[in-house]
Amino acid sequence: MDVLPLTPALAGPLEEFFRRVPESDHNSFAEDVLAPGVVQGWLTDTRALRSCAVDGGRVVGYVAVLPLVGWSSHVGSLRVVVDPEARGKGVGRDLARHGLLASLELGLTKTVVEVVVDAVPAIGMFEAIGFEPEALLRDHVRDRTGELHDLVVLAHLVEGTWSGMTAAGLADELV
Repeated sequence: MDVLPLTPALAGPLEEFFRRVPESDHNSFAEDVLAPGVVQGWLTDTRALRSCAVDGGRVVGYVAVLPLVGWSSHVGSLRVVVDPEARGKGVGRDLARHGLLASLELGLTKTVVEVVVDAVPAIGMFEAIGFEPEALLRDHVRDRTGELHDLVVLAHLVEGTWSGMTAAGLADELV
C-alpha cells in the first residue's frame, strides 16, 4: 500500500472509493463527498493536505489534514476514512500517522479528530497512536435518518509528546 497525495489522476478513483463507503460512515464527513465537484474542488485547496491510500491501483483509504483558522490556526482537523474491505489491516493507523506527519509539515501544534462514539475500534486506534479524549459532545451528529449520536473529540498535542511519537513509530520518520 502507498499513501499518495491527491492528484487529478486520483480524483476519479477517490470518488469511486467514497461511493463504496457505507452510508453510516458519511456521518464523519463535513462535506457531501458524493456531491458533484466536491473532490475536484479539493484539487485547488492549497491549505489542506489530502492523500489516498492506494493498494493495487485501487483507493482503499483517504486522509486529510484541514488547518483551522483565526485563533485556532495552530490546530488541524484530521479526517481518516478506510474502505470497509481494508479495515482491521492497519490502513487507518497508517493514514492517521501520515496525517500527524502532515500536521507537522503544516506547522500545526495540535491535531484533533472527531469520531462518533459508536465507532469504538476507530477511537481505540487513535488512542493507540497518542490521541487523547478531549471532549464529548452529546447529540452532536444527526445522521441521514434523523437519529442523534454523541461525538468524541480526540486530540494529539505535538509539543512535549516526542515519547508518544516514538511509541507510535513516528519519531524515526521525522529525522
